[in-house]
Amino acid sequence: MSRRIISVLMENEAGALSRVVGLFAQRDYNIESLNVAPTEDETLSRLTLTTDANEDQVEQITKQLNKLIEVVKLVDLTEGAYVERELMLIKVRAREDERDEIKRTSDIFRGQIVDVTANEYTIELTGTSEKLDAFVRALADASVMEVVRSGVSGVARGDRVLAL
Repeated sequence: MSRRIISVLMENEAGALSRVVGLFAQRDYNIESLNVAPTEDETLSRLTLTTDANEDQVEQITKQLNKLIEVVKLVDLTEGAYVERELMLIKVRAREDERDEIKRTSDIFRGQIVDVTANEYTIELTGTSEKLDAFVRALADASVMEVVRSGVSGVARGDRVLAL
């Protein structure tokens, strides 16, 4: 089993996302992250999802997704070189004696403190999933109050594109 990033170009219409998610649920496959938004063509949406799957499961998933009427095109980004990013907002308790250390850790990971209160920092961080996980681990001494992650967005490197 390995982490797979599948990007799907699909019609931007009501119920399309539900059918994709339903396909995964019917086959008992877990979706780890899901990110969907309209493209430059407002009739199309790009859906990017991550899942753990072996080669046979990925083949099954792609065949089933291609059968859906709303799916225009899809690509398994992990089959080649790709760039991925994910956005995280993390709220941490920042007492007076912890503030400098939290700020230093945030700077090391190129995060930005986007909100400050008397007792909390809210930090924005963008990067690979592994980078975000490492940041959370680095804040082990700080009291993490809340974490919000966008899910993975990805694009193939080079000439490979997911477009009509």
